[in-house]
Amino acid sequence: MAIALNKTTTFLFFLLVNSLVSYSIQSLASPRNPNSLILGLTLASRASFPTYPKASTSPRKIVSIDVLGAKKPSREVRDGYLISLTIGTPPQVIQVLMDTGSDLTWVPCGNFSFDCMECDDYRNNKLMATFSPSYSSSSFRASCASPFCIDIHSSDNPLDTCTVAGCSLSTLVKATCSRPCPSFAYTYGAGGVVTGILTRDTLRVNGSSPGVAKEIPKFCFGCVGSAYREPVGIAGFGRGTLSMASQLGFLQKGFSHCFLAFKYANNPNISSPLVVGDIALTSKDDMQFTPMLNSPMYPNFYYVGLVAITVGNVSATEVPSSLREFDSLGNGGMKIDSGTTYTHLPEPFYSQVLSILQSTINYPRDTGMEMQTGFDLCYKVPRPNNNTLTSDDLLPSITFHFLNNVSLVLPQGNHFYPVSAPGNPAVVKCLMFQSTDDGDDGPAGVFGSFQQQNVEVVYDLEKERIGFQPMDCASAASSQGLHKT
Repeated sequence: MAIALNKTTTFLFFLLVNSLVSYSIQSLASPRNPNSLILGLTLASRASFPTYPKASTSPRKIVSIDVLGAKKPSREVRDGYLISLTIGTPPQVIQVLMDTGSDLTWVPCGNFSFDCMECDDYRNNKLMATFSPSYSSSSFRASCASPFCIDIHSSDNPLDTCTVAGCSLSTLVKATCSRPCPSFAYTYGAGGVVTGILTRDTLRVNGSSPGVAKEIPKFCFGCVGSAYREPVGIAGFGRGTLSMASQLGFLQKGFSHCFLAFKYANNPNISSPLVVGDIALTSKDDMQFTPMLNSPMYPNFYYVGLVAITVGNVSATEVPSSLREFDSLGNGGMKIDSGTTYTHLPEPFYSQVLSILQSTINYPRDTGMEMQTGFDLCYKVPRPNNNTLTSDDLLPSITFHFLNNVSLVLPQGNHFYPVSAPGNPAVVKCLMFQSTDDGDDGPAGVFGSFQQQNVEVVYDLEKERIGFQPMDCASAASSQGLHKT
């Protein structure tokens, strides 16, 4: 997801990483690690959506997950991942977007009062479940004494808002003011805005095994009444105190994920592993790690330094320095973001990559498909006669080179993806990259989730480094018991 303006019990999660899908959760206690929780998420397709990921003008994505043992379904919208949260007493199940690119967890509030502007496509698909705090006996509004209240407000002096709310200086200094935390406005870099109040309630994460559960009383989240282009709530998985990951205590050590290839979007029998806690960092001695860069502007998110990109056998093209360092205002770096579908690169570097690809690929362009899909490069690739080859083998590889001599060759299907109907003598494949909007603050580039398919990505937060390793995520899912045969 685009940047938002505005750590420890170990758990093991399995996240369905597909597009346009539904999930339900099951979990087992780890017999070897009493501090671990293993959750299996089951995939169900939504046939009414297209079978390829849509291009978007904003680096933004939506998805579906379930973090509870109640086996409630959750659905993926477009290219993102929804988590079903169990909140309140009695529990209410709300589907929200999982996003490592922001901190605040928020849910739409009000039976019929939640208002979202420019959200007709979501409203037509009836993905508008809301949370009703009045129906929960354990729900209450956060006060000015809460550190979360200070965190949600982004003025130069975070005490200003509570001063306006009527808190005296002595209660502000002592953090004892009981007045309600003032309403907030939370803005996302892609242009979305939400407004609401900071709320506390019970969040439950249940396992299917007896006694395996985690209950977080006074979980802090935003109860949003109005939104602009943000129709589905968000579970922020950034590194800040407000994030769901932080409040649940998932991030003491780190986590890893291995996203299934998009071709599994309609397969209900397999899900992708997301491992959080100590287990994610074991047996990683042979993995390549690149330093995690700390952004002075957005310290709660995950940045790496991109040094070069190689197309096929062409010599590596050095990237602008903004993709490996920050400027005086804290802008720059390459953000690793589960909430952004495609990799975004800044101009003119993005156009340079396109030019190299055009000079390397000799197949005819399909400009009509480019106009239809919004992608910048689409080619009519012949279907190979050799059964040992695929159309992916006929396209050049793309390698990302990160700081510390870490190189990642994107697995097949992570750069060009078929968008034409099967059965034709040639398949139309489009490049799944996009350019960063001119003049945007924040990251210079984003490494999107689509490019992370069949790659194990390890976030070692203790040592502040990120590792990449190509992996057959379907085999990884099978080894974890996440592939039903």
